[in-house]
Amino acid sequence: MKKQDILQEDTQRTKGLDARESNIQAAIALADILKTTLGPQGLDKMLIDSMGDSIVTNDGVKILKEMEIEHPGAKILVDVAKTQESQVGDGTTTAVLLAGELLKKSKELLAQNIHPNLIAKGYKEVSLKTLTLLNSISQDVKTNNKKLIEDIAKTAMTGKIAELNMEKLSSILFEITQILKTENSLSINKLKIQKIPGSLEESELIQGIVLDKNPAHSNMVKTLKNPNILLVDFALEIQEIEADAKVNINSLQEYEQFIESEKKYLKNLVLKIKETGANFIVCQKGIDDSVAYFLAKEGILASRRTRKSDLEKLSLALKTPIVSSYEDVNKENLGTCVLVQVKEIENEQYIFVENTPNKQTLTLLLKASTKHVRDELERAIEDALGDLNSIMKSKKIVAGGGAIECELVKELQKELKYLTGKEELIAKAFTESLLIIPKTLCQNSGFDEIEILSKLQKEHENGNSNSGINGFKGIVKDTLKESIIEPINVKEQAILSATEATCMILRIDDIIAARKLDKSHEFKGDF
Repeated sequence: MKKQDILQEDTQRTKGLDARESNIQAAIALADILKTTLGPQGLDKMLIDSMGDSIVTNDGVKILKEMEIEHPGAKILVDVAKTQESQVGDGTTTAVLLAGELLKKSKELLAQNIHPNLIAKGYKEVSLKTLTLLNSISQDVKTNNKKLIEDIAKTAMTGKIAELNMEKLSSILFEITQILKTENSLSINKLKIQKIPGSLEESELIQGIVLDKNPAHSNMVKTLKNPNILLVDFALEIQEIEADAKVNINSLQEYEQFIESEKKYLKNLVLKIKETGANFIVCQKGIDDSVAYFLAKEGILASRRTRKSDLEKLSLALKTPIVSSYEDVNKENLGTCVLVQVKEIENEQYIFVENTPNKQTLTLLLKASTKHVRDELERAIEDALGDLNSIMKSKKIVAGGGAIECELVKELQKELKYLTGKEELIAKAFTESLLIIPKTLCQNSGFDEIEILSKLQKEHENGNSNSGINGFKGIVKDTLKESIIEPINVKEQAILSATEATCMILRIDDIIAARKLDKSHEFKGDF
């Protein structure tokens, strides 16, 4: 039996050098798409879906998630970005660019007949040395240093729309870190970001939870002081009959009795809620209109179809359980806070649950003029929170603006000068790949790449280990003094993820498609 006979007739297969070349080219092409988004002067991408809705962003992971990527090699880099985002919350573009550059250098090594396994092994060994050096170069910090925390937040938000009011947002983020910090991390799950139309200057931090919900009935009370709050995740309405169930009604009288029994059940439900003393109900599911009407008559405020995540945050804030059945509606399962208010902002109603027992539950009211701006602001805040969470874990920082990459290159060249032959070529390729970050910062800022990199390397050779690029001024300075600071975790994860992805792609020598693909999806480096 021939090898090809074991596969279906319509199976597409790419082998050997063609398979490796296809994957490498696709990954490099993806990295090139993100390249222009890096740094303080990075540009945005507009992504338009099949419905015509658009997203404007320069957030690496958001771009990759929204793009419809077909090529399996490129998808590996998407996974790199997702891992970077989930582990440290920032640095996705850095990780993808580094992986792309490592693969570009790998092409040159492969052209010199160096085996891909040897390249992968060499990359792994040099990456471990790089991480060790990175740790030794980093500086220890205290997490209650207001200026430091604000500088890290500003660095994370630079190049995004958040620059419109960076001082205010960085101050709010410092306040958030001091409230939510534990010994080794931030309790980010206790923070809700609520986007609201308005002016960025009016953004504020609320102790409590804000629900973007209308009251279930227009006549419901709008203000409650020291309310008794009930959280439920079951419907306050008549449950729908199963599809295959039948109710036999033989007369008008029976029909009226059936309707009356439903009304009685709903009235009893309201009466039971009233007897507990609850005057604010937050329901994850539906509330029947007649129940909402009766609740309003009894002076009870209610919110329906509340997001599960909001209900869980309220449970944390109020230190009270979420009730899952009619039988558990009782006084013991009520929570309270200082104030509940229904506020109208830009013709939309919001329910503010303020000054809750758990002082660590917060809502950041993020205000901006348009939906696109609000969405991009939220992504900038999430990146900053990721960096701040990393600082809480490691309590170590490195100089930004390409400074740490240049210092690593200098130190690696010293550490690896004993290598010869193929090992030297592989180590050199890995080392030079780190320079993609300062190079891209120069390109995106419109500076002379050769001149700036030459100055950078000279500064580092003279012992100025924190010298990096100020992307706004186009000068080489001590970036720690310029307040351009990054957490060590972001760099560590980027190097680790990029190296692993590169080694995985290099080791693939056969692509076997389980179905026949149309020509537009053939593995030729496009995606």
